[in-house]
Amino acid sequence: QVQLVESGGGSVQAGGSLRLSCAASAYTYCMAWFRQAPGKEREGVAHINSDGSTRYADSVKDRFTISKDNAKNTLYLQMNSLKPEDTAMYYCAADNKLCRWVAYEYGYWGQGTQVTVSS
Repeated sequence: QVQLVESGGGSVQAGGSLRLSCAASAYTYCMAWFRQAPGKEREGVAHINSDGSTRYADSVKDRFTISKDNAKNTLYLQMNSLKPEDTAMYYCAADNKLCRWVAYEYGYWGQGTQVTVSS
């Protein structure tokens, strides 16, 4: 069983930045960030495979950067130029299969960290 603990959420004004972290208790091949706004489905934000390959949702491309410290089994999401529509609960997910965008295929989830962007 892999445990994931997110941190770094908070409230920021539009145009601001936040950095999310996700500490994993063990290695996994794929780690990802998802988010869920009230009344909306959970959506993939970015993911990173152990080979370093990354993918981003179109809505966050060029604003968000996903990275991973393999020595610490810690995942990061640097979020710049934040918009009100980025407001959501952000979840860290992990699995030992190739990263994909389907949330229910991830076996491990963190408890989430809230990001609120005001205009």
